[in-house]
Amino acid sequence: MTSLLQRTVLFADLRGSTGLFETMGNADAAAVVAQSVGLMTQIVHGCGGQVVKTLGDGLMAVYEHPQGAIDTADEMHDSLGRAVAGTGAEGVRRPTLKLQVGIALGEVVELNRDCFGDAVNVAARLLDRAGDNETLCTQQVVDGLEVDHRGRFRSLSKLQLRGRQEPVQVYRLDARRFGETVATRFEGSIPTPELDGIRLVWTDINRVFAGIDLPIVLGRSPQATYCIDDTRVSRSHARVDWHGGTFQVSDLSYNGTYVRFSGRSEVIALRRGSCTLHGSGVICLGAAPTDPTAPTVHFDVMSFADTVPRATS
Repeated sequence: MTSLLQRTVLFADLRGSTGLFETMGNADAAAVVAQSVGLMTQIVHGCGGQVVKTLGDGLMAVYEHPQGAIDTADEMHDSLGRAVAGTGAEGVRRPTLKLQVGIALGEVVELNRDCFGDAVNVAARLLDRAGDNETLCTQQVVDGLEVDHRGRFRSLSKLQLRGRQEPVQVYRLDARRFGETVATRFEGSIPTPELDGIRLVWTDINRVFAGIDLPIVLGRSPQATYCIDDTRVSRSHARVDWHGGTFQVSDLSYNGTYVRFSGRSEVIALRRGSCTLHGSGVICLGAAPTDPTAPTVHFDVMSFADTVPRATS
């Protein structure tokens, strides 16, 4: 029987299982993945959701109210972080699984215990765009929450999603507690200076962004925060975020994003992954830095405190 309903759709996916299989072996890694997906399923049910289906390393769920989906994302991030981190039986620290979540709200068709519709498609596309341990959702999801629950969302402006003609207003859900990136800033006895801004330079476009201006979307679309007119650049190719006192670049493309720091020959290839930016270097979009024609954005992480004139005695 076919039903037409207003639902919040959540897709969640675990990435990094390849590293587990390489480190732990097939049997142990499969057990960790199965345990993690089982934990995700329990969280969905505990937050009032319904699991529509499991999808390898992830699942799809629906909710009558968007708050249930947001609560699920929070619990998944927190619980999986505790469950899969740590040291294996042989004393080797195993790779941690990364969680990506996409959430959309809209009309769906329920048919034969499955769901179809635009909200399903949008949530799945947001999952593709989400970075490591990140939750992305639509404007409709945020609008469906109580006013006092909307403060943790940061606008990523409008993103062009594959298969849709019109761009979608997307928000990122900020973590409700300090994560690993924040904690590592306070390790050791030498304090880390506060990094306040980042300079991006491509051809004659030289712009400085403060932490409050982020996130920045780099892409070919005129709606991108930092527009790069090159056919190798996706409409929404990469994103620069401010996470726990550090700048991070995340690849959103199909052609890849590449990072090389000044004074180093190593090239970091991002394929839907993220990288912390420090010092200075280049971000190449759609081609590696070894290609002299690659669309190349020079970056310089800045501390505004260093630019303030100091009084002399």
